[in-house]
Amino acid sequence: MATLKITTNYFAPIEKVFDSNRDIDIHQQSASKTKEVAIAGITSGLINKNETVTWRGKHFGFYFTHQSIISEMNFPTYFVDEQLKGHFKSFKHQHFFEQKENYVVVTDIVTYETPFGIFGKLFDRFLLKNHLTNFILHRNRVLKKLAEQ
Repeated sequence: MATLKITTNYFAPIEKVFDSNRDIDIHQQSASKTKEVAIAGITSGLINKNETVTWRGKHFGFYFTHQSIISEMNFPTYFVDEQLKGHFKSFKHQHFFEQKENYVVVTDIVTYETPFGIFGKLFDRFLLKNHLTNFILHRNRVLKKLAEQ
């Protein structure tokens, strides 16, 4: 099992930061490089606890689908999206929001497991981990810019 941890500071109200992180339209905007679109479930606006979204996007030259559920939510400090169907053996993305004196700290913790045994582990080590890290970093830059407007 692999884990990514990424922290981003936002100079915006915690509620606005939280909502921008669960907004389907903003996610599609932030993932435009991978042509990611919501094709089923909640396909626009804010997603809530126990709701699902199915994404279709192009990664490594191939189109993949990934269905997620918001399995936990505590507005405005925490939510979790987890894979229901997709190409990972498991995938869980925890979003933590902490109010500081004049900014909000957002911590993304992604835990995932690749299929295909040693081949999946090698793919993760040499390609996937870097790809996921860059995907989240880019997404967070877009979210930060929009939330701070």
